Amino acid sequence: MNEAPGAAHEPHAHRVKRLHMRAMRRGIKEMDIILTRFADARLASMDNEALDRFDALLCENDQDLYQWVTGQTAPPSNFVALIAEITERAHGEN
Repeated sequence: MNEAPGAAHEPHAHRVKRLHMRAMRRGIKEMDIILTRFADARLASMDNEALDRFDALLCENDQDLYQWVTGQTAPPSNFVALIAEITERAHGEN
């Protein structure tokens, strides 16, 4: 997984805030809404491994993310569980 510069030494609260901002400013409005809803609900309680995975997901192309979240294409295996959780949150489940 690609790690953001300094992520290993970044305080949890700062990392959550940074990732939340990245989730909000995707470029595709639908992904902004979907990822912001997820970030609001889950980021603060995520451990470092989960934050690493979310950070890596945010490095992916919005077109791909949108297709994964909407079920148009299958996500890569390393993102399957995270995409499922994001999709559940987007549909108001949990």
